[in-house]
Amino acid sequence: MTSDFTMNMNEYLPLRDLVFNVLRMAILKGELQPGERLMEIQLAEKLGVSRTPIREAIRKLELEGLVLMIPRRGAEVAAISEKRLKDVLEVRKNLEALAIRLACSRMKPEAVSGLEEAEKKFRDSIESEDLVVMAEADEKFHFLIYDAADNEKLQQILTNLKENMYQFRLEYLKNKEARQRLISEHKGIVEAIKAHDVEEAVRIMDGHIDNQEKVVMAKLKENEKAYAKKEAASGEKSRSRSSKQNG
Repeated sequence: MTSDFTMNMNEYLPLRDLVFNVLRMAILKGELQPGERLMEIQLAEKLGVSRTPIREAIRKLELEGLVLMIPRRGAEVAAISEKRLKDVLEVRKNLEALAIRLACSRMKPEAVSGLEEAEKKFRDSIESEDLVVMAEADEKFHFLIYDAADNEKLQQILTNLKENMYQFRLEYLKNKEARQRLISEHKGIVEAIKAHDVEEAVRIMDGHIDNQEKVVMAKLKENEKAYAKKEAASGEKSRSRSSKQNG
């Protein structure tokens, strides 16, 4: 295990929650890769804790679908599933459509200026080539729209969905063409909000999320094919070895 994540102690949280948060973000950021085994002893040594909070954190991560328990193998990081991708983005698409409709009529001039600044910061973040920096700049842009919608319940729901969206953001931003598309879409959203053009703003936002789903879905299918090919090659190698032994 070569992942370079660490834990900052927080006296206001139980140890099991600290460990859970650290491992969760390591998975979402890709510091722990799909298929990587979560070895309790190694993780405990790395984070400076006993195995008990590690075990409890892994159990919670399994409930969230971020970890799989494999018979005779133990816990490993789960790959993004097509079902989870579709479920999350289906909800996000409808909630963001509502948020941007409300923002078009409720966003104050100073908030528009803040959104323009966030759009610029996202453009600047592309030059960093740092996926986490880009993802956080993209997230900031969208959360300013949620704020401008001025609906506490809507903002609460979208905030609760935040971590589920984060993993897909990172995966999408690995695609360099997607980064340029995002710049164009962000600019279009800002212009539509400034013009109070609700339908145009919703149209761009819908396409914005649809494009994310298409790119991430294509990557999932590509990974599935590569895995199937690898498994087939492994099976063929095993059969060949068995044939030689029997011969």
